[in-house]
Amino acid sequence: MRILSSLTAALLLVHGSVQAAGDIDAGKAKSAPCAACHGADGNSPTTAFPILAGQYQDYLMRAMEDYQTGKRNNPIMTGFAAPLTKQDRADLAAYFSSQKSSLYTVEYSD
Repeated sequence: MRILSSLTAALLLVHGSVQAAGDIDAGKAKSAPCAACHGADGNSPTTAFPILAGQYQDYLMRAMEDYQTGKRNNPIMTGFAAPLTKQDRADLAAYFSSQKSSLYTVEYSD
């Protein structure tokens, strides 16, 4: 019986994580409000706004959650993040993390 309970709990955890997995196409559809500042593909046209493209999915999800909870304080982002569901955050994070980033690193040699 204990093994069955453990198996059931494990399946529920897996099922829950599958439901929360982001959908890139859904994220693209939901990203229209983000485009004004962050660019249509997450590559911001100006240094005034962060580049979202190519960022880690879990980082993007945490950032949106932090705006919702007040851990991050930006009146504009707080307003945009407030109505997002967990699935919305997952979809947006999946979309932006899948985009090619315009961020780059410079290698220096001696």
